[in-house]
Amino acid sequence: MFRTISYLLEDINMDVSATILVTLSAIFSVIWYGWIYVKSMKRSSSLPPGPRGLPLIGNLASLEPDIHSYFAKLAQTHGPIFKLQLGYKLGIVVTSPSLASEVLKDHDITFANRDIPDVSRAMDYGRSNIVAAPYGPEWRMLRKVCVAKMLSNATLDSLYPLRSREVRNTIKYIYSHAGSPINVGDQLFLTVFNVVTSMLWGDTVHGKDRASLGAEFRGVVAEMTELLSKPNVSDFFPSLARFDLQGVVKKMRGLAVKFEQIFEKMIDKRLKVDENARRDAARSRSTECEDFLGFLLKLKDEGDPKTPLTMTHVKALLMRMFMYFLATLLHCFDWELPEGKEPDLSEKFGIVIKLKNPLVVIPAPRLPDPNLYE
Repeated sequence: MFRTISYLLEDINMDVSATILVTLSAIFSVIWYGWIYVKSMKRSSSLPPGPRGLPLIGNLASLEPDIHSYFAKLAQTHGPIFKLQLGYKLGIVVTSPSLASEVLKDHDITFANRDIPDVSRAMDYGRSNIVAAPYGPEWRMLRKVCVAKMLSNATLDSLYPLRSREVRNTIKYIYSHAGSPINVGDQLFLTVFNVVTSMLWGDTVHGKDRASLGAEFRGVVAEMTELLSKPNVSDFFPSLARFDLQGVVKKMRGLAVKFEQIFEKMIDKRLKVDENARRDAARSRSTECEDFLGFLLKLKDEGDPKTPLTMTHVKALLMRMFMYFLATLLHCFDWELPEGKEPDLSEKFGIVIKLKNPLVVIPAPRLPDPNLYE
């Protein structure tokens, strides 16, 4: 009898506790949401207009796959500058050339710092490259290295033979396949890869080593690009970043380690080449600064001690250069679609807007002298 009564009292206490817990949670949620709403209303008074969003997630649910077309439609409704609430991140979209000029040119220092996604931070050596580094002495040093030295006319002119060699190899390949369909994307990627690696470390690797290195690089770059284009919940809700719910940061760190191992291998080989070159004065004069890697290593040894260029900076700059160099050979040929094919301009969302289906075309030599393709 007493045992039954005690069980009933325990059940009642549990029900009361659960009710109190639910009630307190509801009250706390209402107060918290009200505080967030009032805070957002105060902040929004000085912000541009924008579409209304849902609680917690903001405008995330209304985003469309063709993000550029979506922004164009919003600009017609809300004007050339509008806001988007993306989870806990506030975004400001500028769509007119005049406003873009104010942001990117007139007030570039004010807007210089970037909100770096978690997955990008995992591959940027702790924000040690010019893309991710916050504005300050380190960023100015990296910009000086890139713009005033590495990408100066004199440096690029000295690298012309390396670029010319790889471009001519591709032109010869396309000329040999005149009249046959080729995959433009694959061929241009291979050309860009060969041009960039030649500019990065010249003839540090040869033959089979270069081919295997190219295959390894292409695989890592493809995986990195896929991760960079993948939406990450941590970017919209920073408090969840520590949990890495989708595992993308962990995957990117693994790929960054592979990239670093490749760079370390190239740097070690280059240091050995330079050490041997220093024993031969004539050879040293012929190979000095023949590529970006040699140029960066030289700057590292001769840099400003107050803001030094470290080996981490060297690796970060090499990684970004490899990821973002672009080139094109389309002006050398006339291009035709295979018979029966129609142009397909449907798009696929990614880190950049790209075609859903690869472009396959037939090249035809346009230059009058076949020797120009040799």
